[in-house]
Amino acid sequence: MPSRKFRHRPTRVDEVFQRYDPPVYFVTFCTHRRRKVLASNQTYLAFVEFARRAAEFNIAVGRYVLMPDHVHFFVSDHEEFVLSRWVGALKQALARANGWSKSNGQIWQEGFLDHILRNDESMSEKWEYIRQNPVRAGLVSDSEDLPFQGEIVPTERV
Repeated sequence: MPSRKFRHRPTRVDEVFQRYDPPVYFVTFCTHRRRKVLASNQTYLAFVEFARRAAEFNIAVGRYVLMPDHVHFFVSDHEEFVLSRWVGALKQALARANGWSKSNGQIWQEGFLDHILRNDESMSEKWEYIRQNPVRAGLVSDSEDLPFQGEIVPTERV
């Protein structure tokens, strides 16, 4: 079956769906070719530092899990927030913290996946799914044993 080439990337969900006040996004991004380089103290500390600084700009990073080759998190914003720019800055911060450079090859898979949680969706159900991700991947037997997870700011939507 021939592959389909798109002329441009699909429109971001924040441009398609009605905005909630404030919206809560569920975001996932991956390393290039799913290289297993993210589950480290260095990456974890850089993620937490970036997320805590984001709060100074009214951006709330909620619960998160850093897997070896991808990251899941919830983030809530304010009106001027541009999710794609913010995720790009986060990827740059994680790369910089690890001394990664594009001169050594591509670091990240292009783009990211995002989903706006609607009022009828349960954040706790989504959280439980991603919290169990390390167990399904065979990294730990109990999700609480993964050290690269937590919550910066409560962003619960029920």
